[in-house]
Amino acid sequence: MRIQVSNSAPPAPTPSPRSSAPAYAEGERRSRRRGATLDDALLRAAWEELSAVGYAKLTMEGVAVRAGTSKAVLYRRWPNRAHLALAAYRHHVVPVADQIPDTGDLREDVMAVLRHMRRNSGEMSPETLHGLLAELRTMPPDLMELLPSVMMTILRRAAERGEVDIEKVTPRIAALPGDLQRHQVLVTGRPGSDDFLAEIVDEIFLPLVTPSPLRSQTTAGG
Repeated sequence: MRIQVSNSAPPAPTPSPRSSAPAYAEGERRSRRRGATLDDALLRAAWEELSAVGYAKLTMEGVAVRAGTSKAVLYRRWPNRAHLALAAYRHHVVPVADQIPDTGDLREDVMAVLRHMRRNSGEMSPETLHGLLAELRTMPPDLMELLPSVMMTILRRAAERGEVDIEKVTPRIAALPGDLQRHQVLVTGRPGSDDFLAEIVDEIFLPLVTPSPLRSQTTAGG
């Protein structure tokens, strides 16, 4: 029997049309993340990247790699890294609007809101906060998670108990405790002690919203 040997090389395999696709495209095809599931994954990846590298080194590309997606996917949702970082922060913390206190006492409710804000602000480093401000130019009014509707809910409940003269309350007054705490963080890099929060509530806020006789009784009672 004679065996014929061929010197010609076998034909090269035809490359798969998907072989040159980036890893993130493969991952997206496999997981088929959509809607809220995708948004959740993106924001978790953004927070992890921010925590790992700091705001100064945060990039959309770095977040995309960590999330297993493309920069285009991020840019369709957030125009720049500042908006993405802010969205990741809000996604990471528990909004005060989800836990509006109802202790039956105006002072305790406001103190509880400010303490909640303090816990949330502690999740964001001063470096990140100042970096956001430099890029966003102005502080978004709900950055520290004190929504006007939260304070108005607390104040209306207090008015029903006779603690508040609701006619004296304006949106600016309602936002004042949160604005003062935010200023403290920006100036000092620290969210403020309980004594500082008490000064905001007792010396500034309550005198603006409570009737004079009630303030006198509260002061006399300690």
